[in-house]
Amino acid sequence: MSEAKPQDSVEQVTQEVKAVKLENGDAPGATNGTKPEDNAVSFKDAFKAFSKFGDSKSDGKHITLSQSDKWMKQAKVIDGKKITTTDTAIHFKKLKSMKLAEADYLKFLDDLAKSKKVELDEIKKKLTTCGQPGLTSNVTKSPSAAATVDRLTDTSKYTGSHRNRFDETGKGKGIAGRKDLVDGSGYVSGYQHKDSYDKSH
Repeated sequence: MSEAKPQDSVEQVTQEVKAVKLENGDAPGATNGTKPEDNAVSFKDAFKAFSKFGDSKSDGKHITLSQSDKWMKQAKVIDGKKITTTDTAIHFKKLKSMKLAEADYLKFLDDLAKSKKVELDEIKKKLTTCGQPGLTSNVTKSPSAAATVDRLTDTSKYTGSHRNRFDETGKGKGIAGRKDLVDGSGYVSGYQHKDSYDKSH
């Protein structure tokens, strides 16, 4: 009976793991079974959606510079290096209008693509595959931020007058913790033998 070498079994397991990663889309370059073009919408529909974004009175036929910048940031056309919001503003203002119709917007994109040496089709592809307006967020919460917030909100570590604003459980005392309430007992503040006179006499 021949025994399998441990190295051979390790290589076999490694190959199986790679295959699973490629199927699940966990490996770099994997697309999770869907192509980016699968969720693409027509340019006209995307233009209409983003021209209405943030403007309830818009008819969806004209887009402003700020709406265009939001669209391009979401589509990652504006990356802050190759294409910036300054570039888009310069090319947008060349058309001498505050709002652009779809035909003028295509001229704007063409002018921007030529000056930045980027393919127009590549820009249009990114714009049509970025999804609905406002659905993506570039903000990611780091685990260190959560630890920092926990540390800064731990009332047991507060000092000075801030320590008096919370009880032992960490619950706020409300107005009693923020203001010096008048003690109408007749004793001076700081007197330690309060109510001891009655007991001794």
